[in-house]
Amino acid sequence: MEKNFELLLSKYADFIVRVGCNVKPQQTLIISSPLEAAPLCRLCVRSAFAAGARDVRVDWSDSAVSRARMELATEEALSDVKPSVLRSYLDYAESEGGCCVLHLLADDPESMAGLDGGKISRVSAARRRALQPWREYTMNDRIQWCIAAMPSKPWAKKIFPDLPEEEAVEKLWGLIFDVCRVSGGDPVTEWQSHLDRLTVLADKMNALDLESVHFKSSNGTDLTVGLADGAIWESAVSKNEKGVPFLPNIPTEEVFTAPHKDKVEGIVYGTKPYNYNGQLIKGFHVTFKNGRIEEYGAEENEALLGELLSTDEGARHIGEVALVPASSPINRSGALFYSTLFDENAACHIAFGASYPGTTRGGYQMTTEELEARGMNQSTLHEDVMVGAEDTCITGRTRSGSTVEIFRDGEWVL
Repeated sequence: MEKNFELLLSKYADFIVRVGCNVKPQQTLIISSPLEAAPLCRLCVRSAFAAGARDVRVDWSDSAVSRARMELATEEALSDVKPSVLRSYLDYAESEGGCCVLHLLADDPESMAGLDGGKISRVSAARRRALQPWREYTMNDRIQWCIAAMPSKPWAKKIFPDLPEEEAVEKLWGLIFDVCRVSGGDPVTEWQSHLDRLTVLADKMNALDLESVHFKSSNGTDLTVGLADGAIWESAVSKNEKGVPFLPNIPTEEVFTAPHKDKVEGIVYGTKPYNYNGQLIKGFHVTFKNGRIEEYGAEENEALLGELLSTDEGARHIGEVALVPASSPINRSGALFYSTLFDENAACHIAFGASYPGTTRGGYQMTTEELEARGMNQSTLHEDVMVGAEDTCITGRTRSGSTVEIFRDGEWVL
């Protein structure tokens, strides 16, 4: 490891906690962390207390145990999420000091490879349904939440198969520090400049008053995405219900909004493999009619894609469309991360499943029925898949009927 690794790691942890989660005094920080991310998790715990956290709770996981349970336990047992699990989160969210959430990832992209994809998908869906009241806290930005990552040996070897294990981990650390703007030594200042640029782009998109965007790529993508009524283009920074800013994803490069669930037409091809429940879906395409996916296929794990799309009716519609230039640092790195957190910030993407209420005007104050009336998709699922290519061109149609160029050859032209 480079000589200043410990310093960079400390800066990374502090940035995740103080800017990503933006922990406030008397809040409880809930961290979910795999054992592989323990070095980063420990630093985040100390940083949270330094920021004034009332307490820090860490929920540890282990990929080998998770795989063994999925392989050997019955589907019924794995889907039986006790009410106490839900309460263990809601009790913190409803307490006087409230809480915020940090998800640390150290992905093995194929941790569940070879297991029954249908079983994995159904168990995941059952867990999402059981924890839906808790998920609404993050989907509605009622609390601060953040996702960040550190390397694990299996993940690093997947990205750099020709390197010895330790070299692969070191190289992945270097990539993460670079794309997360830590290598320069002052991530707070660098991120503020980056976030300002994204905010300007989101403001420009909102000023266009678009009714739809059209994607065209030489790989065959020809997709028109109608936008939800009152759709708002947002950038990286979110705010909780008390106005506290936070960064849901580290890194992030996107400007995004809500499609109208019934106004998506055409075909779109995936441009990067998609990691779903520890298995990779490669070379996929989906075809939309009246907003619904009517046909799909994949070169690898097509059945798993079918399971994903069968989660519920909303999984056959999309709840997000996001614009990311091909010149993003993640894409420029030349690495395929096999992790949605990173790969979605290397390419334009769409999300199967739920819309974020905050991407329509006044959405946080609306009922489910009111959101649906605006075309906002409802689902227990929200899964981002990458569809942007180096030659992607995007045009927008305004509500006044004019056409405006937004992307040319994978880059912003606004």
